[in-house]
Amino acid sequence: MKPTLHADTRTSTVGFFRALFLSLVALPAAAHVTLDPRQAPADSYFKAVFRAPHGCKKSPTVSLRVRIPEGVASVKPQPKPGWKLEITRAKLAQPLDDGHGGKVTERVSEVRWSGGSLADEYFDEFAIMMKLPDRPGAVLYFPVVQDCAEGVNRWIEIPQDGKAADLKAPAPALRLAPKQ
Repeated sequence: MKPTLHADTRTSTVGFFRALFLSLVALPAAAHVTLDPRQAPADSYFKAVFRAPHGCKKSPTVSLRVRIPEGVASVKPQPKPGWKLEITRAKLAQPLDDGHGGKVTERVSEVRWSGGSLADEYFDEFAIMMKLPDRPGAVLYFPVVQDCAEGVNRWIEIPQDGKAADLKAPAPALRLAPKQ
């Protein structure tokens, strides 16, 4: 007599292979530099954590550069032991009130950690505290360039039509939720 699969066994087997397939399909999307969390209240102070999950084709990460979108203020990166920290600034078209009687005439446009070495088999996190703009519903993109001892990963693609799933090297994104 030939063994038969019961309906429950078939269902669980199909479910297992479906979950396996979906997890394998999702792996490439999780392999890029990501931002955690991916949503924050508009007009709030926010700790952005950029997670680098690997190097460049097995080569260690030696630099991570994050471009800061316009409208983001009070940018303060977190130093990392063994890494040099550089901040690039850009002039503002219009000075802003700093809330303390003074004027802000420039903004942080890029943050770069360099001089360290993050082996491909490890991950690390790079954090920046910032003040988000008051634009609920907007999506902010933070293009990241990951330099390695050999090679570079450019996580800089920004969707033009809202279809982020089609991008091969998407920039980390942050959705601004309503104020709390």
